[in-house]
Amino acid sequence: MNPIVLWFHKLGSPPYFDRFAARWAPWAYGLGLLVMAVGVYGALFQVPSDYQQGDSFRILYIHVPSAWMSMAVFGLMAVYSVIALVWRIKLAEILAMACAPIGAAFTLITLATGSIWGKPMWGTWWDWDPRLTTELILLFLYLGVIGLYNAIDDRRAAARAAGFLAIVGVVLLPIIRYSVVWWNSLHQGQTIRVFGESAMDPSMMPPLWWMIIGTKLWFIGALLARARADNLRREAGKSWVADLAGVGPDSRKRAR
Repeated sequence: MNPIVLWFHKLGSPPYFDRFAARWAPWAYGLGLLVMAVGVYGALFQVPSDYQQGDSFRILYIHVPSAWMSMAVFGLMAVYSVIALVWRIKLAEILAMACAPIGAAFTLITLATGSIWGKPMWGTWWDWDPRLTTELILLFLYLGVIGLYNAIDDRRAAARAAGFLAIVGVVLLPIIRYSVVWWNSLHQGQTIRVFGESAMDPSMMPPLWWMIIGTKLWFIGALLARARADNLRREAGKSWVADLAGVGPDSRKRAR
């Protein structure tokens, strides 16, 4: 068997995944925080003030990475949900549901920072702008997935129902992405491009990329930690969990 295929096959085993998540989640958290710290330092102390917005533009370094993650996490949740529904892989269900609270947090940060940034720029905390409105709908979709998952006692049935909502909701992502193109909007158009030249001054870009990378690393850590916790809850009656907790027969033998 191909080593990569074999590794993915092993990863689907609950005990193997528990060891994998326990090992790598702290590293992802730590690297994410370190990289974001570099980005925050650069955003606050190395980047010059914007000629129009002054220092208020610096909130961009939190707002943009959070906005990108709010959509990326929902897309990933939908992919995991498709895998879970088609191939009935339990780990995919767990990972899909672990995405929801993290994505909701990124979406909430996006809306909060957007409102704070919008107040001095637009003169109001909120406007029913297409980009803002669709981002708010995305938050409601996240909350719907979380609520549906917790409303059904059977964990697998709950994950399948909530996953179906995630799959249906993914149609919102291109609407959010192109809302500033399709409709007249207070929200500024696309100024930052992964491929091609960005409208921002090049001197302002490095801290933003640090923040984008840092949020992704932090997300990996959070995803592994949440998925590990859900995996342990689902497997609570198994002997390997009892051994992990130090109350199983294997752990008692080692204690002797």
